[in-house]
Amino acid sequence: MDHSVPLISTIAAALGLALILGFAAARLKLPALVGYLVAGVVIGPWTPGFVADVELAKQLAEIGVILLMFGVGLHFSLEDLLAVKRIAVPGAVLQIAVATAMGVGVAHLWGYSLAAGLVFGLALSVASTVVLLRALEDRGVLESVNGRIAVGWLIVEDLAMVVALVVLPALAGLATGEGSGAGLWRQLGVTALQITAFVALMLIVGRRVFPWLLWQVARTGSRELFTLCVIATALGIAYGSAVLFHVSFALGAFFAGMVMRGSELSLRAAEESLPLRDAFSVLFFVSVGMLFDPATLLREPLKVLVVVAIIMFGKSLAAFLLVLAFRYPLNTALTVSASLAQIGEFSFILIGLGVSLQLLPPQAQDLVLAGALISIALNPFVFQAIDPLQEWLRKRSKRVRDLERRDDPLAELPMSYDQSKLTGHVVLVGYGRVGKRIGEALIERGVPIVVAEENREAVEKLRKAGHGAVSGDATEPAVLIQAHIARARMLVIATPDSFRARKMIEIARALKPDIEVIVRTHSDDEAALLKKEHASAVFMGEHELALSMTRRVLERIAEG
Repeated sequence: MDHSVPLISTIAAALGLALILGFAAARLKLPALVGYLVAGVVIGPWTPGFVADVELAKQLAEIGVILLMFGVGLHFSLEDLLAVKRIAVPGAVLQIAVATAMGVGVAHLWGYSLAAGLVFGLALSVASTVVLLRALEDRGVLESVNGRIAVGWLIVEDLAMVVALVVLPALAGLATGEGSGAGLWRQLGVTALQITAFVALMLIVGRRVFPWLLWQVARTGSRELFTLCVIATALGIAYGSAVLFHVSFALGAFFAGMVMRGSELSLRAAEESLPLRDAFSVLFFVSVGMLFDPATLLREPLKVLVVVAIIMFGKSLAAFLLVLAFRYPLNTALTVSASLAQIGEFSFILIGLGVSLQLLPPQAQDLVLAGALISIALNPFVFQAIDPLQEWLRKRSKRVRDLERRDDPLAELPMSYDQSKLTGHVVLVGYGRVGKRIGEALIERGVPIVVAEENREAVEKLRKAGHGAVSGDATEPAVLIQAHIARARMLVIATPDSFRARKMIEIARALKPDIEVIVRTHSDDEAALLKKEHASAVFMGEHELALSMTRRVLERIAEG
């Protein structure tokens, strides 16, 4: 029997060691992904002992990225993407510009050329979608407004990096005197046309073809064929989009999931692909660890420290201030900045291409890899610090409180709003997919509502339609006060974050002790915690959840 089986040995070693070290990390109260990263270092080429196949590990990790982005697309509609465009597009572009400028600055101090500095800065400016999604899912906020803004922000970053990867060879030609400005602009135009053609094809043709295909396979009654259809679609579209349109695998998979979401079977598709998504996402973290040379920390510790500072503080601070400047709540600003406090897959590809084009020395790649490993390992702790930091900033910084609500017309109900609708009404927190269904059902039946929502575009639409809505984070007492919670009949919390829901319940009970509270959650453990906070009813699920919550609200109102 031939024992030269690099694929099997790589998968076995990566998953086996990731299990052991991930379990050890969890027992030490550390995030499991820290164990996955260390597993990669152990089986990588820079440490003694068994060495897994690095190139195979990279390809396996890419499959994980594809499946993960496909899963996100299944839960992320085009409407969700467009709803956050007013902050995600300018925010991502400005944040990339600021982070790139910081990278160019330090690269100049280290003796790099301007072209090398641009590549180095761009590599530090773009966060890992895989790391972000894992963090948002762990906190249960992937489908919240903050989660949608963060994902939309990274989709814009991914699009920018697709353009950068295509333009980089032309930039290298200019740097060496072998190219021309006209060639650079021509390449930009071709790239823009390719991306536009891909998106148009997916939205026009894909939205009709792939849901139909999924339904036809489901009619056979074969579970394995259904699972095969889901995986083949994700991988096939991702590969085809990269080959034909030169977009990334991740972006192709995301749009594949988004068009598949039009099928009534999209939730089942997400469930069927979940085990593979989880397994291959572990391989992604292991592959990151395999690329890292621990000796870099000893050779250039100060440079590594500077790189980590740009990644975790520089660009995160820029994003934090940008989100506040767009008048979004402090919690949104902190969530987005925490989401960006790491780098990942696009950074590796970009810096690798820069080195291959001889724009950068190999040492620059080592620095980026060191920054990636450290920032990914620390990112879960950054997310854990959001709530304590939020409380600290609000208590100690009047400037932050002013930035959140300064001269914001959406933070208060207009004086012209019908005051008769502000007694015995329903305060609805969250106007996403669940909240929107509840709100529309109540409006249809003539029940007055006031929506508290962090998505400013949603608040503007509600007000234009003549409904009560205030913009802000409902864990802040001022937001519920503006929603007139003290005169409300009921508080309905349609956001999935149970920690924040508990804070809302506490504030609402303080302002009106007898108010009835109906809340959604994702697990039995969270439901138990919410009931301890005296929630009147707790619901789980999504479509069924919306119907059940609406029915309960209407029944209680009918009872008088």
